Amino acid sequence: KLLYHLEKEERMPDGMCIDAEGKLWVACIDGGRVIRIDPETGKRIQTVRLPTPRITSCCFGGKDYSEMYVTSAYDGLDEATLAKEPHAGEIFKITGLGVKGIPQNFYAA
Repeated sequence: KLLYHLEKEERMPDGMCIDAEGKLWVACIDGGRVIRIDPETGKRIQTVRLPTPRITSCCFGGKDYSEMYVTSAYDGLDEATLAKEPHAGEIFKITGLGVKGIPQNFYAA
C-alpha cells in the first residue's frame, strides 16, 4: 500500500523513525529536510528544513526523547560541492518539535 507520494523537492526517502503519536518521520536525501507523515491520512503534517541537502537519517533521543538527531552525508561530494555545502556530513540536534520519540525495542538474539 502506498503511504505517501514524495513531492519533487523532497527527493528520495532515506532513514526513518516513528514518534510517540505513531507518526512517521522521513529523512529526505538530497531534499535537505525531514518530513513528518500521518500514516492514517497519508498527509505530510510537518517539515523541518536543514542547512545541507544530503539528509540521511533521523531518530529521537535525549532524556525524554524530545530531541531529534539528524545525520547528513558528504561521501561522494567533490571539493566544489563541499565548498558550497559546509554542513555536509554533520549531525544536527532539533528541539522544540512538540512531539517525543519512543524508546527503541531490544530483541534477544
